[in-house]
Amino acid sequence: MEINEEDWELVNDDGFVYKRLKRPRLDSTSASAVPPPDPAAEAKARTERKKKVLLKLKTKYQQEIHHWEHLSNTLKALQDRMQNQPSSTVLSDQTVSVLLENSSDSPFQDLTDTLLAQVEAQEATIREVSRLCDVAEALCNAEEQRLKQPFFDLPIWDPSPGELVTSLLEE
Repeated sequence: MEINEEDWELVNDDGFVYKRLKRPRLDSTSASAVPPPDPAAEAKARTERKKKVLLKLKTKYQQEIHHWEHLSNTLKALQDRMQNQPSSTVLSDQTVSVLLENSSDSPFQDLTDTLLAQVEAQEATIREVSRLCDVAEALCNAEEQRLKQPFFDLPIWDPSPGELVTSLLEE
């Protein structure tokens, strides 16, 4: 049996487009018993399907927009917090030498205090970034669980494994 290009039809199933073999046509005697489809009803049904698909897309995009807004607000809050913290400046060799020259009674005290302040500021920054990483990891884990849950809720998992094997062997 040779299949020609004319034997195929394009099917659009809610945005998933594929080709399939054309369905066999009914002969003229049985076709006369079935009334022809109403074009107005078909147009209305097509409009309803389009409306449902567009509403699904709208909901999906709104959820994604809310998610990105939340992430953006979190990042902005983090940036604001970092700007409000006392800024730590990295000391250059010249600054270190000036500090050493200007200190008379305790030559390394000012330098030590400055370096200690820098280390404490860096430690606070590292703690904050670590906390944000923990939050991001928790969000990722929650999203993963949300994506997995529909598979765990399938009715095939309801019976015990023994019952499942028995039912599969019976069929």
